[in-house]
Amino acid sequence: MPEARSAPRPLSTRHASPASGLTALAGVQRAVWIAGTPGSPRLHYSRGMRSIHALLAASAAGLCIQLAAAASTPASTPANTSASVAAAPRPPAAAPVAGPANARAAAGAARFEDPAAAVARVLRLANERLSLMGAVAAWKWQHHAPVTAPAREQAVIDHAARVARSLGLPPPDVARLFALQVRLAREQEQRLETRWRARGYDYRGEPPSLQTVLRPRLDRITGEQLAALYLAAPQLARVDFVSGNAARATAELRAAGWSDATRRQLLADLHAIGAAAAALPAAAAPHADALERIRYAGVLRVGLTGDYAPFSLESADGTLVGADVDRARSLAGALGVRALFVHTTWADLLPDLAAGRFDVAMGGVSVTPARAAAAAFSIPYDSSGKTVLVRCADARRFGSLAALDQPGVTVIVNAGGTNQEYVLAHLHRARVRVLSDNRAVFGEILAHRADAMITDEVEVALQTRAHRGLCRGMPGILPRTRADKAVLLPKDPALVRAVNAWLRAGLTSGQRARSSGGGPRR
Repeated sequence: MPEARSAPRPLSTRHASPASGLTALAGVQRAVWIAGTPGSPRLHYSRGMRSIHALLAASAAGLCIQLAAAASTPASTPANTSASVAAAPRPPAAAPVAGPANARAAAGAARFEDPAAAVARVLRLANERLSLMGAVAAWKWQHHAPVTAPAREQAVIDHAARVARSLGLPPPDVARLFALQVRLAREQEQRLETRWRARGYDYRGEPPSLQTVLRPRLDRITGEQLAALYLAAPQLARVDFVSGNAARATAELRAAGWSDATRRQLLADLHAIGAAAAALPAAAAPHADALERIRYAGVLRVGLTGDYAPFSLESADGTLVGADVDRARSLAGALGVRALFVHTTWADLLPDLAAGRFDVAMGGVSVTPARAAAAAFSIPYDSSGKTVLVRCADARRFGSLAALDQPGVTVIVNAGGTNQEYVLAHLHRARVRVLSDNRAVFGEILAHRADAMITDEVEVALQTRAHRGLCRGMPGILPRTRADKAVLLPKDPALVRAVNAWLRAGLTSGQRARSSGGGPRR
């Protein structure tokens, strides 16, 4: 889904409540963990199209309002069953970095990550570190300890550089950032000591213990800051990062010891980290395999488009629902981390993966030669083909591909996926209209601004039940459109093995059924 989203005409919400729509879609989600035939390496979505049809028929009212609400509202772009994955190695003996706490993303409503919030967290942690220097200086004053501690300072910088390597971040640039923070901390302590010598000690209250309270807290900040840098790296790499975050830095960096010059220096150092990480994406970093990064950060970053029920759909209030939202959380649980959802588009799946914006992509991704050449895929868990979606009044008129490919016919497609690829390759006389947001397509057909869409069977099944005016235009699927669906991920053998082990673990669920072709091709 592209960055700029258009708002289609609102659709009817005449049936049920939003809660019933979520419940209905959740019923579809709970049916996903159905294994293939004995001996097959494939997991199948639900019990085939007939099971999906039955679920949808029973819950059409709820799904109608859920899909209509998603279609009529531009989505925002802000964020288990655990299975043992023997193939996934453990990180080195060094203490792993704890990811930022996010209980809602871990156990409650899923949402896309908020890029601005990721940057703000980096700045807040830098401010929190410097804000502790008053207490540190007071403890040292009371205990007649020297302000400078060169060995401790260098150990902090070296540790940050080592962990940065494991996170796929550039160690020299991370070391420079922490050297700046260490210098600012030391200078603030020295200013306080100088003032107290001249005017008398005026720290209010009893400072906490340096050994048992303050240094452990500083070490925690170091770990959280490294994890925050890892998650914010794509934003740090933006060419306008320094200028675009000057006001935010002024608002966030307010502890004693900051100045306009040091705020600018911090932003410049952060940008250097992002730019260097982008030049050597995490997916290709030679010193940080994907599983090591994921475990150190405590987060599995999952790319989703959020525009394609029943796999991933961003609703009007920004929550994410869908079968692959649940799958992603299950996979994260199997790896011992939490899932963090990163917004992407069908056109940007491969560029975003190559840039290290996420670790895996899910949400109905089809296996295509182009994608398989640039990235890796897990074992497939579904297979399906394309058919035609039209207004019910035109179902007989557009019963074949030849009938669609006529002057005066408008075929609408979502940008960047295999739907667009197929239409551009097979339709030469019809007008092809490309729309940025997949959720807006169906309203355009109903409003007679387009005549048909070529898309996956499962999407046709959902939308014909969500919208009374839409029907399937032809029986069966179009020739040579059947394709597998799988998890898209970097060419990292250990990560591929871990994901495949998690998928195969679903075969032990005890529910075995044959699929009659319920998945999408996107």
